[in-house]
Amino acid sequence: MSQVAALPTQQEPPAPKKKSQSSGGNLWRYIVTRFLLIFPTIFILVTMVFLLMRTIGDPITAALGGRLTPDQLQERIHSAGYDRPVIVQYFEYLGQIFTGNFGTAITDGQPVSEILVKYGAATLELAFYALLVAFIVGIPLGMVAAYFRDKAPDAFLRVFAILCYATPVFFAGLLLKLVFSVQLGWLPVAGRASTRTELDLTSIDNPTGIYLIDAARIGPEALGDVLQHAILPGLALGLLTAGVFLRLVRTNVIGTLSMDYVDAARSRGVSEFRLVTKHAYKPALIPIITVIGLQIALLLGGAVLTESTFEWKGLGYELAQYLTKRDFVAVQGIVALLAVIVALSNFIVDIIAAAIDPRVKF
Repeated sequence: MSQVAALPTQQEPPAPKKKSQSSGGNLWRYIVTRFLLIFPTIFILVTMVFLLMRTIGDPITAALGGRLTPDQLQERIHSAGYDRPVIVQYFEYLGQIFTGNFGTAITDGQPVSEILVKYGAATLELAFYALLVAFIVGIPLGMVAAYFRDKAPDAFLRVFAILCYATPVFFAGLLLKLVFSVQLGWLPVAGRASTRTELDLTSIDNPTGIYLIDAARIGPEALGDVLQHAILPGLALGLLTAGVFLRLVRTNVIGTLSMDYVDAARSRGVSEFRLVTKHAYKPALIPIITVIGLQIALLLGGAVLTESTFEWKGLGYELAQYLTKRDFVAVQGIVALLAVIVALSNFIVDIIAAAIDPRVKF
């Protein structure tokens, strides 16, 4: 009896895997999530600012105590509502912020929202100059340090980077003024523009508050004057961030130069200079984007000292003036706006980093 050989059974094809959601959809979900996180961040920051300002007592007593009689002081406190429970003041303050009302400065009676609009453009302009200096100085010098790794130029640039971000910004500003304004007489000592240019800027229609743009509408002479006044403040604040960028670019370029694709290019006879400038620097720039959000917060903090040093009439300068006057209503509004700017900047930077950096998971 012949035995029929069993035919091998044909294996079932594997079930097709479900198509994963497109990266575009994931990116949009990531954007929405990051955007929604802005609101609790701003809420926490505004709450902390409010509570810290209330630890010194009511703002009326802090600003006008000793200059008014006790009866006048109590009348002002009652009319402003600072004799009510703190929790009532807090919820009223939140309601005012949502409507764009940051209160009124006690010492000069200006609405805080007008102060923010009037001086905010100057601070943003200074931050732009500082970031420009940080990019121009930090990124090329970081590549040079990586090219001359563990040699004399690298050691010098590492020391330079440490000095940049370790030197107090007001001290750097004073040194720059002493050398380039007092000793050499090359650049103006303080201010955003000369008196003549300031008068010309007030006469144009619909000014933006950003002198670089407004001066360009007037003519090359006014533009040159504005740029001369911007050099020293931009350097003083920009070198603070340039030191961070220098060390970050150096570290990442050195790490990229040890990657396999760079070794393959090196084995084909590509010069080390070309490896640094063509192959390694682009991946090394990605971490720069991820830290820009943190550096904006650092720039806004340094802007207070920079603007005070150079009498740059921005939010930092006004914040220092109101702190001196103990006008904590104005201080509260300015700090709250700076917190909002930092939160929005971090959101924008996170989105850019997620779009260009494949290592970001979303």
